[in-house]
Amino acid sequence: MQIALIDYGAGNLTSVRKGVAAAGAELVTPSRPDELARCAGMVVPGVGHFAATSSVHQAWRSAIVARVEAGVPLLGICLGMQWLFEGSAEAPDVPGLGLLEGRCLRIEAERPLKVPHVGWNSLSVIRADGILDGVDDGTHVYFTHSYAAPLTRDCSASVIHGQAFAAVVQRDHVAGVQFHPEKSGAAGVRILRNFIGMTRG
Repeated sequence: MQIALIDYGAGNLTSVRKGVAAAGAELVTPSRPDELARCAGMVVPGVGHFAATSSVHQAWRSAIVARVEAGVPLLGICLGMQWLFEGSAEAPDVPGLGLLEGRCLRIEAERPLKVPHVGWNSLSVIRADGILDGVDDGTHVYFTHSYAAPLTRDCSASVIHGQAFAAVVQRDHVAGVQFHPEKSGAAGVRILRNFIGMTRG
């Protein structure tokens, strides 16, 4: 079985491929929604503006949701994590996938802190299991973003940059990370390896 990389033109596909390869798996990029029927897992990457997710047409959205409902693990990275929610203030008219409740908002931070939030920051781990199995509280990972998901019951780890927001979310086999695991060294590899383990049952 394969792990599908959803390509909606948001970039950073090469770095995600390298990160997953370092964790022991390979990604395939399906060209049609029906090809997701053969996948054992799905990864939604992302950089840039939330409006970019509007290129994921309804046929793709329906196929992704159908696979999630069938128990197939899904991982959203950065913008891909935000897309798991109902939407974002960055593009109010563009709906998210709606698998998790809540909307993403722009980070509020005062000087000397800057937005976008770019660089290494430490995780406050709430649940050290699932996607965060073996990841210690205080682990540093690499962020680059201006919008963030709220703290909800699905939050497994938070981070503070001017305010607290969700850094890792997980509900059953749906997970998301606001940072870039493929740029976060050994901790990022561990997180990707945990996701790969989810795809193998």
